[in-house]
Amino acid sequence: MSSSTYSPAKTVHPVHFEDFSGEQFERLVFAYHLRVGRWRSLEWYGQVGSDLGRDIWGVREDDGRGEPVCIQCVNRAQLTFKKASDDLAKAVAGPTGKPAVFLFVCRASVSAEMRDQIRVEARKLGIGRCECWSGVEFEERLRRDAESLLVRFIEGVEFPDAPERLAGFVGGIGAASDRETVRQMARLFERPAFYTAMGEESCLPAFKQAITDTIQALNTGIWQTRDGQLIERIPTRHHLRDERLRERMTEVERGLARLRATYDALFRSGKLRVCGCQKVDCPILFMDPEAVRELERVRDDCTSEFRAVCSTLGVTLNLGWR
Repeated sequence: MSSSTYSPAKTVHPVHFEDFSGEQFERLVFAYHLRVGRWRSLEWYGQVGSDLGRDIWGVREDDGRGEPVCIQCVNRAQLTFKKASDDLAKAVAGPTGKPAVFLFVCRASVSAEMRDQIRVEARKLGIGRCECWSGVEFEERLRRDAESLLVRFIEGVEFPDAPERLAGFVGGIGAASDRETVRQMARLFERPAFYTAMGEESCLPAFKQAITDTIQALNTGIWQTRDGQLIERIPTRHHLRDERLRERMTEVERGLARLRATYDALFRSGKLRVCGCQKVDCPILFMDPEAVRELERVRDDCTSEFRAVCSTLGVTLNLGWR
């Protein structure tokens, strides 16, 4: 093999979470979830003390149901069953109510037996889902979904200590790779507008707004709520380093534009029509079967193109039950 084509293997050294304080570990966990999730709210209780078993408490937006999620950061040499059961009990009895999901993020390894014990205890308390991430698992998720945060963390960049400033800090960090860029874009599509059956869509004007907001985010990086509140700034399709990927994401954006134009054309034709109640802000529209089929066809073409982009980079795209 010639020297020009030989590339020596690189060793990826593990992150030594044990070298960081409990607060630094919590900052990284909080920053990770800010980066990879879509939240109605995400609060860092551990930062102000008296967390009542809830270092981080959030209400998810990306599942469409508003699930409450409790995250406990365990920067200890070992997660014991007593520690886990106490945290579960305190969270259930706390003022924010019972979480639907409880997550332990640990710096150390967690045995299969311990995970099973903790899940059983969580079910006894009525918590639907409980997960434990070991330090290695958390590191792999960081490398997969938020490499730029990990690079900053390892290089000793001090993360802000206030939740609001940390949110701004996370939003201002550019993606470290095309994979991370596409992973951030995937959150735009992991919403009901892209997987709810059109015949069951309860608010079609909101569907059109979701398409418009997604086009804007892909083009400008401004990701906002339906009423115009900024959620986060993300990389745009123009930030992709690979020219072929940029071309494919241009096709995705054009597909979204076609979807929006199809909606407008169906409305003009009368195949989508208002209910007739005369309310200016009425969310209810009636749809002919032909309109349902056409919208779903164009939407499926668009999401299939983006799913192919994700697949190229090994990014998982979760489009609900479809």
